[in-house]
Amino acid sequence: MVDQPADSFTVPIDGVELEGDLALPADATGLVVFAHGSGSSRHSPRNAFVAEALRRHGLGTFLFDLLTEQEDRTYETRFDIDLLTTRLLGVTEWLRERTDTGGLHVGYFGSSTGAAAALRAAARLGEDVDAVVSRGGRVDLATEQLPAVTAATLFIVGGADADVLALNREGLDDLTCTKDLAVIEGAEHLFEGPGELEEVADLAAAWFAEHLS
Repeated sequence: MVDQPADSFTVPIDGVELEGDLALPADATGLVVFAHGSGSSRHSPRNAFVAEALRRHGLGTFLFDLLTEQEDRTYETRFDIDLLTTRLLGVTEWLRERTDTGGLHVGYFGSSTGAAAALRAAARLGEDVDAVVSRGGRVDLATEQLPAVTAATLFIVGGADADVLALNREGLDDLTCTKDLAVIEGAEHLFEGPGELEEVADLAAAWFAEHLS
């Protein structure tokens, strides 16, 4: 399957403009919105790799900047999970109002701090979000919201990322929805070893394909 080229958009939210890239395969079965980690952006090569894999499975993708360039220069803002959640909710509403994406089942793919925003947003939206995948997620930053998540949720963690793995095991216990934890043995936080990111992409694609159909 030839990868679908992305269209760039500017999304106005709460007085700022966020840049995003939307790619929709023909007859897309769902739409996955990406929430990147601190210090990253819509150009994250790891998220781009996963997004391409999702599109090969017939899923649309939207990668966007959670923060403006100026906001991203402030360390504290990168970890303002309330702000990141608000941005993700705003982008989700914008996608809901579009004719080409409004009817699609929605999932979130969150990395690091972005995973906390994804889980908080999913808790807020309830059945309006069907699936969440967290890659190396700081799920501890969404502890209070985890019991309210109804979306089918998959945590993917590197086996060598000991602290984050422990946090994800604790977070998994707090979830009451359909859930699973996938541990990629030997992988560290960024999944930079041979075949590790491919495994992340395969796990995420399978999860979203099942729960966004």
